[in-house]
Amino acid sequence: MSAAPQTVAGLVRWARHHFREAGLDDPATDATTLLCGLLGKNRAELLLSGEEPVGDEVVHRVHSAIERRMSREPVHRILGSRAFYGIDLTLSPDTLEPRPDTETLIDMLLPHLRAMAAAKGRVRLIDLGTGTGAIGLSLLHEVAEAEATLTDLSPGALATAGENAARLGLAARVTPLLSRWFDAVDGRFDIIVSNPPYILANVIDSLAPEVRLFDPKLALDGGPDGLDAYRAIAGHADAYLEADGLIAVEIGYDQKRQVETLFAEAGFRLIEARSDFGGNDRALLFSR
Repeated sequence: MSAAPQTVAGLVRWARHHFREAGLDDPATDATTLLCGLLGKNRAELLLSGEEPVGDEVVHRVHSAIERRMSREPVHRILGSRAFYGIDLTLSPDTLEPRPDTETLIDMLLPHLRAMAAAKGRVRLIDLGTGTGAIGLSLLHEVAEAEATLTDLSPGALATAGENAARLGLAARVTPLLSRWFDAVDGRFDIIVSNPPYILANVIDSLAPEVRLFDPKLALDGGPDGLDAYRAIAGHADAYLEADGLIAVEIGYDQKRQVETLFAEAGFRLIEARSDFGGNDRALLFSR
C-alpha cells in the first residue's frame, strides 16, 4: 500500500483509490462513510476539515480499516455500528447488519402501532428473530406506550439487542427471550413482527462476500425454499395474537405470493403490502 497522506482529505482520497483498485462497487461512498465514522465527523464536517492534519495513530486506524474493507468486510461492521430509523445500533458477528430496505417495514407498521397506542394506552409487541433489535427498538423509540419482547435463537444476538436497548434507554420496556420463534413465548401480543431468514439455502454460497462471509448464516438461511420461518410464524401466530392484532413480516423480493398464501391458509388476510426503495416487494401486513 502506498505511503499514507497526512491530511483528512488525503486520507479520503487514499481510501477511495484503494477501494477502486480493489474493485468495490462504490469506492467513493465507502471511503466517505468509513472516514466519517473513524474521525467522528458528519459529511459536511469531513469536507470542511479537508486540510486538517492527522497524526500517526489516526493514519494507522485508517490503514487497518482500509485493509479490512478491501477484504470485503462491510464498512459498518468495521465501524461497529449502523444507523437505522433514527437510532444507532451496535453490530456483532452474531447479528445481521440492518439494511435500509427494512425501514419500509417500520414505515408500514408505525401508523397502526400509534393508533393502537392511542386506543389502548399500552401496546405489546414481539419481534421474532430480533438480531440487533433493529425493528423492535425502532418501534419503541417512536411510540412511548409500546413495550416489546425481543426473541432470538442466538444468545450472542440477544445479548447485542439487550445492549442496544440499554444504550438507547429502552431496557425498561424490553423483555429479551431466547427462543426459536414461538417455542419459549408466553402470552398474547398486539403486534407480531419479524424480518426472518428468507434466503434459499442453496443460494447462500453465491451471495456477495460482504453478506456470505460476514452475516451469520442463521440470519440468512430460510431453508430449501426460503419459507421455513414464514411457515413457523404463520402456523403458530394465532395462539399468540390478540383478537385485533396484526402481523408484519419482511419478505424477499419474489416471495409475496407464496408468503401471502401461507398466511391465508393459517387464517390471516393481507391488508397492506409495501415496496422497498428499489421498487421490490418488501413488507406485508396481516390481520385475522
